[in-house]
Amino acid sequence: MRIALALGVALALTGCGAKAPLTPLAGTTLPTAPYGAPDKPTAEELLRREALAAPERSVELRRRSEERQDDPFDLPPE
Repeated sequence: MRIALALGVALALTGCGAKAPLTPLAGTTLPTAPYGAPDKPTAEELLRREALAAPERSVELRRRSEERQDDPFDLPPE
């Protein structure tokens, strides 16, 4: 019974990932153009993140344990 219920909930949630073009709600508009910009950015441009906002992950794996270097900023609380 629990397995069937869990499977039903999982199948119901898979339909929640549908994507549609982003549009402003009825009666609202997108933000105004930034100062000096020739036109207003689209919804997709507003959602695009800069490289500094979402940096690449470092997946460097440690092969063996290493001694930590001394950190001069690791001070005990006062």
